[in-house]
Amino acid sequence: MADDGAKLLLVDDESDFLESLAKRLALRNYTVHIADNGPAALELLDRVPIDVAILDVRMPGMDGVATLKELKRRHPEVEVLMLTGHADLDGPLRGLQLGFFDYLTKPVDIERLTAKIQSALDRVRGRASSPGRTFSQKMKERMATADRLAVLGTLAASVAHEINNPLAVINDSTGYMQTVVAKDDLPAETRQKLEMALGKSAAALDRARHISRRLLSFARSTDSKATLVDLSELAAEVIDLTKKPAQHMKVEVAARAEASNLSARLDPYKIRQVLLNLVVNAIQAEESGGKVEIMISGDDKEAVISVKDNGPGIPPENMERIFEPFFTTKPEEIGTGLGLPVTRGIVEELRGRLEVESKVGEGALFKVVLPRNQGPAPSNTAKEKAI
Repeated sequence: MADDGAKLLLVDDESDFLESLAKRLALRNYTVHIADNGPAALELLDRVPIDVAILDVRMPGMDGVATLKELKRRHPEVEVLMLTGHADLDGPLRGLQLGFFDYLTKPVDIERLTAKIQSALDRVRGRASSPGRTFSQKMKERMATADRLAVLGTLAASVAHEINNPLAVINDSTGYMQTVVAKDDLPAETRQKLEMALGKSAAALDRARHISRRLLSFARSTDSKATLVDLSELAAEVIDLTKKPAQHMKVEVAARAEASNLSARLDPYKIRQVLLNLVVNAIQAEESGGKVEIMISGDDKEAVISVKDNGPGIPPENMERIFEPFFTTKPEEIGTGLGLPVTRGIVEELRGRLEVESKVGEGALFKVVLPRNQGPAPSNTAKEKAI
């Protein structure tokens, strides 16, 4: 049942969709206001109290993200839901950084939308009744965050599949042209230019395929497959993968191992993702001329992978917040606030722990501690047999 008198604002440039959705929500006892563009929505918000705003991401002129940014500046107390198409990943990512409550994909399921409106209203009511967050409120927020991450995974998979189809056509066409150039009797200079151009196309194609695979990997939930991983080799691989951003930032990335041939049995993809996230995070924290060091150590039971930078460090008030999804102190074009929360989640999934030490002005140290023998978790069937 909807909250009687709860005030909603719908913002969408599609008039038929806007009017239809407004009528359906009005039937559920909401007070509904509408606007067909960002400036009109902001003007209405300045004169009418609103509890929850529902914004379309893609609108001509001032889009949903720009509207959200200005809305949060003027009216931070208003909770915001955003509507997006299945293949639109950039808008939700930027919106998450600006603090919207949640989002849905079109076409909109009215019951799901109503449930999210109610969750947003619960936050509004809870904030008004108590300045502090209760345990129940914190759990609701964490569940909402998990739901957003799940939808983000769906969006990532959709984008990857959309990309894969034209990539396949480009791959076939590039391969055909390379074959033709190799066989045709062409002047040497012309052949050289064509081969150079096709080589650049092939390299760009490989990069696009790599991005597509990363998107699918983000969305995919796979069973853990533990194999023996040489941690020094893994560190060297990550240094190679982060070479370009390190060069761009003029940061030196190096590795050292306290013990030779230190290995651990774990999921290589997951630990590679963890180390990549930490190293990229450290590079972005550095100033020009800084240094990032990967250190490998451990004993018979545990392996320790540490990433240390000599950047500005983390203020005490942010030490806990750095693991909150979508919290970031980086510029909008650099950080989404997902790296560290995802990293800690992977480490905990691998039955390890992620520790952090930092002093302002002295850099930061992130330490990943993992069991050396990361076998798969026992299944229910195995437990039953043991009993």
